[in-house]
Amino acid sequence: MVSLILASSSPFKKTLLAKLGLAFTTRSPKIDESRKTSETPEQLVYRLAQRKAREIAKTHSGLIIASDQVATLNDGFNTDDKVLTKPKNHENAIKQLQQSSGNTVTSITSLALLNTNTNNIQTKVETFKVIFKDLNIEQIEYYLKKETPYNCAGSFKSESLGISLFKRMIGDDPNSLVGLPLIQLITMLENEGIEILTDNS
Repeated sequence: MVSLILASSSPFKKTLLAKLGLAFTTRSPKIDESRKTSETPEQLVYRLAQRKAREIAKTHSGLIIASDQVATLNDGFNTDDKVLTKPKNHENAIKQLQQSSGNTVTSITSLALLNTNTNNIQTKVETFKVIFKDLNIEQIEYYLKKETPYNCAGSFKSESLGISLFKRMIGDDPNSLVGLPLIQLITMLENEGIEILTDNS
């Protein structure tokens, strides 16, 4: 079987990929993830996922899985959605969750699968929306104390207690909220001849 490489050091993405029961290794790409002037969130994640895959391909061969993600906030007042970055600290996380309270946050995730033997690359941008409950400061403080999601865009972890912040979820694959759309990835792997429900050993 061809080598499968996850271009990420994220433990959350690693846990997701492990669900498929495939052997894989992880490598962390070192690239500039700065957003270009006038680049839309969709264009940004589309470009970066491919960049990550090709960076790992410089030193490794096989099937390389890469993804990139941003979260945007629609507060109902502005025509342009606001990009939510990683808060980095408690104060910024409070501000982000207060802004998200009662509003819609859209997770935009780009997935890329690069075959280094053929140089074929498949890329897909997946969106997933979450509508937040109306949150008071006590609820926000309690959540942040429990999960400290300061390295997560939008200040929440949907795979754990963050689910309690939501009123509704809209999208095809909730795994995309964690940064790795598994349904789309399975399709890409099948296009490369890897069937998940078959013994690939």
